[in-house]
Amino acid sequence: MNLQQTLGFIGIFLPLLPTTPFMILAAGCFAKSSPRFHKALLNNRFIGDDLKRWESERTMLRVTKIRATWVIVVTFSISIAILYDRYLLQLMLILIAAILLFFLWRVPEKNFNNK
Repeated sequence: MNLQQTLGFIGIFLPLLPTTPFMILAAGCFAKSSPRFHKALLNNRFIGDDLKRWESERTMLRVTKIRATWVIVVTFSISIAILYDRYLLQLMLILIAAILLFFLWRVPEKNFNNK
């Protein structure tokens, strides 16, 4: 597992390191440096279809956005709850979550029917 994949895996559990950007970065890096690893990412059963769609069309499915939204809301909520009585840090997390959600929902959508 390389650095980008490791960071992507860690990002599954840490709200400040979202998985998707690191997996997109890894796919982009591998496209130029290692066709073998690039193909492995694109054939991954969990993220492969989303990466292929991103590379070819720069779009996401609405269902992917909804899942990502739930992950962001749940993980940030847990982090905010852990930081009880640390209002500045809680506010910072709320702002970061809002920025992430803003940019997530600005990504163009591919209709589920038009796969």
